[in-house]
Amino acid sequence: MTPREDNSTQWVRGAYTITTDQALFDFEKAHDFIARQSYWGQGIPMDTLRKSAAHSLSFGMFHGAEQIGFARVVTDRATFGYLADVFIDEAYRGQGLGKWFIATILAHPELQGLRRWMLATRDAHGLYAQNGFTPLKKPETFMERHDPEVYQKTSKKTK
Repeated sequence: MTPREDNSTQWVRGAYTITTDQALFDFEKAHDFIARQSYWGQGIPMDTLRKSAAHSLSFGMFHGAEQIGFARVVTDRATFGYLADVFIDEAYRGQGLGKWFIATILAHPELQGLRRWMLATRDAHGLYAQNGFTPLKKPETFMERHDPEVYQKTSKKTK
């Protein structure tokens, strides 16, 4: 881990870099994946993605200068963290990069001492289990307010 003058942090492993420096992020690529390819963020407007990244502790993974991964943690940096929007470009999967990405995020100095971490996943339970995540022990104590049409409603208002 290397702290930088701009308060971002960087980790390097061979030709791969993980950084929190959003000035380096390729938001077009992140948006393409999340809005068009993911199951969780279909249709998210670019402005919403940028706003969510700006108000989260966000991470980009790079192979050289090419961004190949993205993730963000919604957190108060004291008690709670919600891991969201995690992806690794399909061409780079199967090399242990996802495991390194999650372990690096969990090790970030500003995220130490959090009492609870949460995430939602449909298909990567094994990856997260390797990093200490478990199914909810008491799912009946959790609730959500979910509006699956919010992006469509928002885009209609702005037209």
